[in-house]
Amino acid sequence: MTSSDTRPAPPNPYLVLGAAIVLPASGHVILGVPVRGLQFLFFMVILAWVTAKVAPPDASFIGRHAGGFLIYALSILDAYKLARIRHVLWVHKAAPDSDNSQGGIAPHT
Repeated sequence: MTSSDTRPAPPNPYLVLGAAIVLPASGHVILGVPVRGLQFLFFMVILAWVTAKVAPPDASFIGRHAGGFLIYALSILDAYKLARIRHVLWVHKAAPDSDNSQGGIAPHT
């Protein structure tokens, strides 16, 4: 690594996953993309409201708000995926003998 490439380590993907499960959009905030988390929250509320209006009255709470739970699950997956990709890229760039152009694959001779 050169002295100009002194970026700090990205957050642990499991920390981001846990935060995203406990509090929606918090995983995105930890990753530094709070606007993306806010967008997920907005669509979570909107789709929960829409499905609450469309669902039959005898549906369960989860059934009445299924759209919101769907977006909640997608936001968890998105936050973890972003964290995992950033972490893998950081580890790859931090490897002392990494050849970024080859990706660890030897050329054909």
